[in-house]
Amino acid sequence: MANERLRAALLERGASVAELAEAVAVDPKTVERWITRGRTPYRKHRYAVASFLHVDESYLWPDALSSEQVASASESEILTVYPHRWAIPRDAWGRLFAAAEREIGVLVYSALFLAEDAGIVRMFSEKAAAGVRVRILLGDPDSPQVAERGEEEGVGEGMAARIRNAFVLYKPLRGLDGVEIRLHRTVLYNSIYRSDDQILVNTHIYGATAANSPALHLQRVPGGDMVTTYLESFERVWDEATPLDS
Repeated sequence: MANERLRAALLERGASVAELAEAVAVDPKTVERWITRGRTPYRKHRYAVASFLHVDESYLWPDALSSEQVASASESEILTVYPHRWAIPRDAWGRLFAAAEREIGVLVYSALFLAEDAGIVRMFSEKAAAGVRVRILLGDPDSPQVAERGEEEGVGEGMAARIRNAFVLYKPLRGLDGVEIRLHRTVLYNSIYRSDDQILVNTHIYGATAANSPALHLQRVPGGDMVTTYLESFERVWDEATPLDS
């Protein structure tokens, strides 16, 4: 059976079979067999292909690793666990986004603390100018989901007000090439802050503010599933969201 995921990843990357073969040091005919016959490469080649295509190895070859191997790799993706978001050092946010070379993603309701950081906003602008894709997802302040979260946190209409404040603070980014801001109407169980293959995940807890809820610092590891799961969730919300300036 053909490996359509590998074929699609090649097309999305804009790479040819010959280019992939050269990147992973195999014969082009070998790559053709991986695609057309569904052959599974050796582990070192799977890792090299996944790195070249910027996708997860388990996505391209979901049956290549045992459940025990996936569980072990996923556990290795955990870098740090914070009991509260406010416990994350301020400079850790700067280091996270400064490391981005391809992608920055923010999925939140408001995350006003981030929009209020002029240094972070300026970094987003500079990263976009350097070719990094910057995507920001904010809650639609007029949505029932935002109203419900405001009640859960005990701030009521304050949640919608924070989002509108973020609109203003992100004004320097709006309209810049490489920066996209969308509004979502999603029930969020986590806020996600992405920098390439690193993410900070801020859990949401009923009756507690996001700042007082736990956070995980994760980094994608070949064969792991946690980071991939969160990033797929980000993409689903993004696809259903609407541009802020539409």
